[in-house]
Formats: sequence, structure tokens, C-alpha cells
Amino acid sequence: MPRVKRGTQHVKRRKNLLKRVKGFKWGRKSKIRLARPAMLKAGQYAFRDRRAKKRNFRSLWTLKINAAVRAYGLSYSRFIDMLKKANISLDRKVLAQIAEKQPAIFNKIVDSVKA
Repeated sequence: MPRVKRGTQHVKRRKNLLKRVKGFKWGRKSKIRLARPAMLKAGQYAFRDRRAKKRNFRSLWTLKINAAVRAYGLSYSRFIDMLKKANISLDRKVLAQIAEKQPAIFNKIVDSVKA
């Protein structure tokens, strides 16, 4: 059986790895033995934080809505409850944007919920 030399594959794999860890600190950007585990760990962090980002944004929207609603003498939980009872189906992202950018429209929403 003929001998197979894997030089090109080996170089390609290392080059691809180093391309992915470009910008890392210290030896993790240039040394294969340090770069591989750094790349794997970075992938784990990225996977985890794509989910954490969704949680963070939802809590931020909640904060913004709560701050806007307090001016009308309501709490966040009461406001959301009143929205559900009034059959107004706006999600928290949209409510937060309206409260921040267009307070006049948000005022109308609060008035319609209170009535």
C-alpha cells in the first residue's frame, strides 16, 4: 500500500484554527496547543451567551416599561395584568420602544388600559 503524506491537510487545519483565534491574547493566538482549547471554550461561551442575551434584553424591556408606567401611578405587574385583561397583545419589546421613543402614544395605551 502506498504511503500517504498528510502535510497539506495538517497545515490547512492549523491555519484554519489560527484564523479563528485571531485577536486572542497571549499565546492563544499563535500556539496550536493553546489555541485549540481557547477556541473550544470560546465556542461554549458564544453558545451560552446567545441564550443569555435574550434574557438580558427581556429584563431590560421590563425595566423600561416599569419606569414609564410608574409616572402613571402603576406598577409593571399591574400594567401587564391590565393589558392582558384589555386584550391588548403588544409584546414587551414593542412596549419598551414605544415608552422610550413615543411617550404620547404610550400615554394613550395606558389610558385605554385604565378605562
